[in-house]
Amino acid sequence: MNDVSLMQGFPPAAGGQVTLANWRTAPFNKWAFQHVREIVPSADIANDPEDVWRLPSAPADLAGLRIDGDMDLHGFLAETDTDALVVLHRGRIVAESYGNGMTAATPHILMSVSKSMLGMLAGILEAQGKLDLAAPVTSLVPEVGGTAYKGATIRQLLDMRAGILFDENYLATSGPIIAYRKSTNWNPLEPGEKPTDLRSFYPQLGESDGPHGGRFHYVSPNTDLLGWVIERAAGERYADVMSRLVWRPLGAERSAYITVDRLGAPRCAGGFCGTARDLARVGQLLVQDGKRGAKQVVPAAWIDDVETKGDRTAWDKGDFTPYYPGMPIHYRSKWYVWHGASPMLFCLGVNGQNLFVDRKNQIVIAKFSSQAMPMDERRILLTMRAAERIREVLRTA
Repeated sequence: MNDVSLMQGFPPAAGGQVTLANWRTAPFNKWAFQHVREIVPSADIANDPEDVWRLPSAPADLAGLRIDGDMDLHGFLAETDTDALVVLHRGRIVAESYGNGMTAATPHILMSVSKSMLGMLAGILEAQGKLDLAAPVTSLVPEVGGTAYKGATIRQLLDMRAGILFDENYLATSGPIIAYRKSTNWNPLEPGEKPTDLRSFYPQLGESDGPHGGRFHYVSPNTDLLGWVIERAAGERYADVMSRLVWRPLGAERSAYITVDRLGAPRCAGGFCGTARDLARVGQLLVQDGKRGAKQVVPAAWIDDVETKGDRTAWDKGDFTPYYPGMPIHYRSKWYVWHGASPMLFCLGVNGQNLFVDRKNQIVIAKFSSQAMPMDERRILLTMRAAERIREVLRTA
């Protein structure tokens, strides 16, 4: 089916209709990832239109960049189904590209880059004394005391080191992950099924698969549970506290939004939607040690902790090493860190969502895609190589 036929006409032809049942599958995701709030209920994450962080433009010559053999930047963007790319160097936009009908003003789903946004917010609340990361998650959400989360700390959930039996298989058609998606409003109910919600889903996670504090084990419900923790700690809706502590002080150019379940619980694990420029601003904030001008938005100590405190052993024993074979990586507070002389903090979301941050060389790369496969090992590695090549070129600019 030709992508341009998606959601065209009044009404659209049956074969081109994007629905709750197909919105994350190809080719329907090419339209859906830029129109999520038209499919799933959402809550606004307001910006401050009177206080926008302006990003000056200083185009760089990347025409000679080669990634794999003769693949240039244009070929890479096509190969990875890229909807948006924004590259910053020293706080200036040096490269910007949009495809598939997207523009600088279009919000796009971040998928699991949403988790990294939560990690940043948790760091701010910790610095304010409102969140004790060493505390058990049940201290704020006692409702999960009868589940496998009993005994897990907030820190262990942030680092994906809670011993929860859950198979994060994005291609599964049955099992707990499907019940989880239905509870978040991301999948339709079957005929006769009763409506569910995210917070009532957790009793289904009653079995452990190892000790808390063990290996890196990627479980998306951990992050949604942390959203519940943050709402209890802050005493306000997640979307509102994200707006107040991150999105407004960041100087975001556009309001963002996050998907919610039928009772308003946010999908912190993957439902954040914003523009590519605003995601790049998040990266630039980390380059500037958490400061925007004279204002400390994100604690510098949190950024340093992310970069230096992750457990390599936990990562090496964990779920994601097949996607990054032999690469020196750790995971901390919902962020990945690629070790080296110039460490690179990065975020990963299914179907090709990324944010790369090289603090030492002041380089930020924000990328949105609508790839067909949730986790495509070849394209993940290709994107890592592209990020490294862009870094190499800009380091000498």
